[in-house]
Amino acid sequence: NELETELFYRHNRGVTLTDKGKILLAYTEKIFRLIDEAKYELAEDDKPKGPLSIGSMETTAAVRLPKLLATFHREYPDVDLTLKTGPTNQHINDVLRYEVDGAFVAGPIEHPELACISVFEEELVLVTDTSVETLQSITDLKNRTILVFRKGCSYRARLEAWLHHEGIIPEKIMEFGTLDGIIGCVAAGLGVSLLPKSVVEKQMMNEQLLKHPIPDKFGKVITVFIYRKDGYMSAGLKKFIELLMENLFET
Repeated sequence: NELETELFYRHNRGVTLTDKGKILLAYTEKIFRLIDEAKYELAEDDKPKGPLSIGSMETTAAVRLPKLLATFHREYPDVDLTLKTGPTNQHINDVLRYEVDGAFVAGPIEHPELACISVFEEELVLVTDTSVETLQSITDLKNRTILVFRKGCSYRARLEAWLHHEGIIPEKIMEFGTLDGIIGCVAAGLGVSLLPKSVVEKQMMNEQLLKHPIPDKFGKVITVFIYRKDGYMSAGLKKFIELLMENLFET
C-alpha cells in the first residue's frame, strides 16, 4: 500500500514475486546487510574475531595457500576461517553477492565493484601419464580424452582456447569436481589435462606424471585476490590481506 504497487502474484500454489517485488527484495537484502555491518562495526574491537569466508581455485588451495592459512590461523585463532574451493567464475559471483569475503581467482579481473591484488603468476603445462614421453604434434590431442574441471574454470578455458586456436576438437571431455580426481585419472592414463606447473611438479616427485610446455600465449596466468570495494571489511579480512601482502614473495 505504501509503495502503491503489486509485489506478489497470488495463486493456488502460493505467491510469486512480481518484477517490482524482485526489485524491492534486492533493496531489502542490501538493507539487512547494512544493518549487520553496523552491528559488526560497533561491536568489533581491534582483535580480529568472527567468521571469515575465503574462496579459492582448488589448485591454488592445494599448493599455494596451506602455509598462509596455517600462519593466519596461528596468529588469529579467534577468526572462524572457512575456505570454499571452486572455479573462478563461481568465486567472482560469490564475492559480488557477498557470499564470500574475498577469493583467489585467475586474472586479470576488471570489474567496477571489485578490488584486485595480484599475488603470483602460474605457468600452465599439459599433463600426461608417464607413457607419453613426447607429443609429436598438437594434433595428438584430438584422439585423447581431455580431463577438466567444470565450466567456469579458467584453466579449462585456457585449454579450450588453445585447442580452438589450433583447430582441434577433442573427441571426449570429462568433467571432474576435484584436483585429486583429475591427477589420479591422468596418472592412470585416462586422458590429459592442463594444470599449473607448481601442482604437477609436486606429483612428479612420485613419478606419476609428465609435463609438456604449451605456448606462452595460453600458458601464463596471474592469480589475483579479489574483494568488494564497497563491502564491509572486518578486522579479520584486513589482517588476512595484510598477511597476504607480507607473503607475496614467499608463495
